[in-house]
Amino acid sequence: MDLTLIIVLVIALALFFDFTNGFHDTANAMATPIATGAMKPKVAVALAAILNLIGAFLSTEVAKTVSGGIIREGSGGVQITPELIFAGLVGAIVWNMVTWLFGLPSSSSHALFGGLIGAAIVGAGIGAVDFVVVLDKVILPALIAPVTAGVVAYSATKLAYWITRRYDGRPDGRGGFRYGQIFSSSLVALAHGTNDAQKTMGVITLTLIAAGLQTAGSGPELWVVISCALAIAIGTYSGGWRIIRTLGRGLTEVKPAQGFAAETSTAATILASSHLGFALSTTQVASGSVIGSGLGRRGSSVRWGTAGRIAIGWLLTLPSAAVVGAVAALIAGLGPVGILIDTVLGVGVVALIFWLSRRNQVHSANAVEPAPVQGQSEVAASGRAVKIKKVKPLKKERARKESA
Repeated sequence: MDLTLIIVLVIALALFFDFTNGFHDTANAMATPIATGAMKPKVAVALAAILNLIGAFLSTEVAKTVSGGIIREGSGGVQITPELIFAGLVGAIVWNMVTWLFGLPSSSSHALFGGLIGAAIVGAGIGAVDFVVVLDKVILPALIAPVTAGVVAYSATKLAYWITRRYDGRPDGRGGFRYGQIFSSSLVALAHGTNDAQKTMGVITLTLIAAGLQTAGSGPELWVVISCALAIAIGTYSGGWRIIRTLGRGLTEVKPAQGFAAETSTAATILASSHLGFALSTTQVASGSVIGSGLGRRGSSVRWGTAGRIAIGWLLTLPSAAVVGAVAALIAGLGPVGILIDTVLGVGVVALIFWLSRRNQVHSANAVEPAPVQGQSEVAASGRAVKIKKVKPLKKERARKESA
């Protein structure tokens, strides 16, 4: 296949992956403020999209990890071809769409790395992957970051409730945290842009280096940064309501003070990792924070069944995407016909998943149950959920029967 054509295909597929990353990870920043009523759903996702766009311009350290770390550079250059990168992206997108359909907040980052690793092993051999970098920059952060964020969120939640203990027993005493959530969730969205948008920049840069159009070790070009920033912002604005439902209400009932604590710990963890070039999963960090905040609030409970489903998704993401990427790489090895088959199969799977999703639609109106209105107790709000049928007085009913 003509080199220019395959590069164009890879860039287009990479930007589509960036789009899926955006709507897959909207929940990381905006699930908790939507659940607590701090922001209206559509306003929240619009704000997240803008801040993701801005965040994408603030750092390129993670992009360099992807383009110059995971895949080895041999004497002849990077040991992966644009065709193999294409196959890896197919694996990442397919897994992203499957987990989105089931509302699982899995890691888009690990889906991407898994797809690339699987394709590279099939097409260039196991030596093409630098597993030391994978361990240091991907695996260890995946294990440490969610636990760290959870511990910080737990401590912050305990602290927040201790400081405001005079409001114990008052239904609206901590409503002011809703305003703090606007800031903290915005910080998470900004942090997400500094980490996740970089990964697609790294993939496109890796493609250009593999094709000999860019020198090895260099960072992303400005047009790559702009394109990826716009793609993830548009994806973020599209919502990702299924995963917002899982994180907003599926793990624990989130109160404003909890949400503020969870978002603050998530943002701090992501920003620190972006500075160090760790390509961590922002989804795992956000989930860990929500669980930590749920454990930190007295009387709260964590739905461990849902947490277990999410954990299984985490464990399966990298190897599953690697398997799909490897299969796509085998097919791509057939030449131009293989690339065409991969494209048709990938489009078919995405179309099927979108069709299946329409059978049980989740949108801004039903993603989470509305939080109680500020100034109204939760007991009073719960009365709206019960319809009490009016019973006619006994005397009137008896008189009506006698007259009949």
